Amino acid sequence: MPSHNAGPGQLAPLLVVLSGPSGVGKDAVLSRLRTKLPACHFTVTVTTRTRRPQERDGVDYNFVSERRFQELLGRGELLEYAQVYGNWYGVPKDQVREALARGRDVMIKADVQGAATIKRLAPQAVFIFLAPGSLEELESRLHNRHTESPEALAQRLQVAREEMKRLPEFDYIVVNADARMDQAIAQIEAIITAEKCRVQPRIVKL
Repeated sequence: MPSHNAGPGQLAPLLVVLSGPSGVGKDAVLSRLRTKLPACHFTVTVTTRTRRPQERDGVDYNFVSERRFQELLGRGELLEYAQVYGNWYGVPKDQVREALARGRDVMIKADVQGAATIKRLAPQAVFIFLAPGSLEELESRLHNRHTESPEALAQRLQVAREEMKRLPEFDYIVVNADARMDQAIAQIEAIITAEKCRVQPRIVKL
């Protein structure tokens, strides 16, 4: 089993953080990656957001009340958390620690703000920014979801413009262009493969 103390030539478990603006396709990409990377642990984010019709509790998110979220927060059980568009999101710390201890790679989905928090706590993680082919593509995706009002849609696009300015904080950028998700998936797999070949492996400590 891989060890946290792995040296050159040994496969230390990776902590991979996938981030990007709302609507860029993070959930769809992660769903595909689950079939490609069966040995990887995909964290399930806790959120107070209302479940959308196609979402599964415990799979896409752990949907909880705001009271329950605040209990988790108060006990220090969240690796990172943020309030986004009026809803709380957080990554359970125990999921990450237990998977890494078993030698499993861990994939975390986080917004840009959450990724910055994780980077302060675990700078040896791998940070990937999932970008749209263009802001026009992103606007079309958000519009087709039919989950936001025109005002909320405009707010998300403005936030996306600001988030794109934070690309230098990430290790890699992967473009998830319309009808080219296969390419994005392949690039993320290639990044993970390359990271596994590092002479000096990333050793994540939490």
